[in-house]
Amino acid sequence: MTPAPTTEKADPRETILKAAAERILHYGYNKTTMSEIAADCGMSAGNIYRFYPSKIDIAEAMTRRFTAESHAVYANIIRDSAKSPSRKLSEFFIARLELTFRVFEKNPKLMELAEIMGRERPDYLAEERAQERLLIEKILDEGAKSGDFALTEDLAITADLVQCAMMKFRIPHLWTTEQLNSLRIELEGLLHLIFTGLSARK
Repeated sequence: MTPAPTTEKADPRETILKAAAERILHYGYNKTTMSEIAADCGMSAGNIYRFYPSKIDIAEAMTRRFTAESHAVYANIIRDSAKSPSRKLSEFFIARLELTFRVFEKNPKLMELAEIMGRERPDYLAEERAQERLLIEKILDEGAKSGDFALTEDLAITADLVQCAMMKFRIPHLWTTEQLNSLRIELEGLLHLIFTGLSARK
């Protein structure tokens, strides 16, 4: 007798997060209720609160998912030993710009979510910036050790300054209506200035 195939029970958190993301991306954060998300999942609102105490917790989970996926892309750039530190830094910021621009262009309702996260979860956003700054530090440190970069400040301070200079390109829709091609030209010009400042004097 052939045993019946087993089916893995879906993770309730994943089910809730998927349903919430679909609804929020379509209707927006403010027009989405926990009851609607529960109905989309086929469960009671009370059951959802067992996994996500509030709607902002779901929003944070969505943001964390995007951040994790983005950081996987950045990690591939950083670990590529065939690339110079300058190229890694350039590709890191270009990838960040293109990823975020395309996601927000495709899902305009995310702007509302980003603004709400900034108001209600500043600690998480600070954590996210800190994680990104560590990636920048890693590239700068590699460049300093290889002799490509000459750091005149502490490594952490330099990484912070570079990150601040690139803030406009993190979520460009918050700052400008410029299109991706224009933003990329501007980003590459700013990178040139940064590389001029970081270049080791021969």
